[in-house]
Amino acid sequence: MGYVKYEQKDLVGVVTIDREKALNALNTEVLADLEAAVDAIDLGKTRCVIITGAGQKAFVAGADIGAMSTMTKEQGRVFSKRGNDVFRKIESLPIPVIAAVNGFALGGGCELSLSCDIRIASENALFGQPEAGLGITPGFGGTQRLARTIGVGKAKELIYTCGKVKADEALKIGLVNAVYPADQLMDECMKLAGKIARNAPIAVRQCKKAINLGLQMDIDTAVSLEAELFSFCLDTKDQKNAMTAFCEKRKPDPFINE
Repeated sequence: MGYVKYEQKDLVGVVTIDREKALNALNTEVLADLEAAVDAIDLGKTRCVIITGAGQKAFVAGADIGAMSTMTKEQGRVFSKRGNDVFRKIESLPIPVIAAVNGFALGGGCELSLSCDIRIASENALFGQPEAGLGITPGFGGTQRLARTIGVGKAKELIYTCGKVKADEALKIGLVNAVYPADQLMDECMKLAGKIARNAPIAVRQCKKAINLGLQMDIDTAVSLEAELFSFCLDTKDQKNAMTAFCEKRKPDPFINE
């Protein structure tokens, strides 16, 4: 995994895209390394993941335009599918994923952040889908996830105009959850990940499953799914631990993921 680094910090995994000289741009090799890093996450000891980019300038500046410039139609189809497959794998992880957006998040970088559950940005973050200005469409899910995140009208405006959104505006339109000074970004993301990791991991996973699957269903099917996942949690040791502690007016014992 030459272009992607992984570090385990207690119950939190940190994935860093490390192609700093190219502003962490995505090419086939980076995507392969990113997929390998995601596949290697130990879900037994990891309750939250943070994805970020190396350096202070870029989260991911986009897909590698030099590599794309010579692609044939078929090569482009393969490249787009590759990126979409990796991002779907991130989106489908059973544990929450936080994007620590530490600079440029353009094109494929914006799309990568959108595949994460939560986006936290540094003050110098910049988001956008500039593909139409390069003669292409977003290829890694941008036309779909951006509209689902900030609404159809605003997503169409940004994609059609190749507009760029600074961190403060990204917060206003709901593209990010919070904005911090660059030197505080990772600390704040670790705090958030820690809050998530302290809760019952089975319950958190079922919450993510209910939200992600439910958004693709009609409301009657979705609430039925929620009821099934709710009842599933009632048969766990963590639920017994937490509710017993609540009734006894004490803190629960550490959750054991059972």
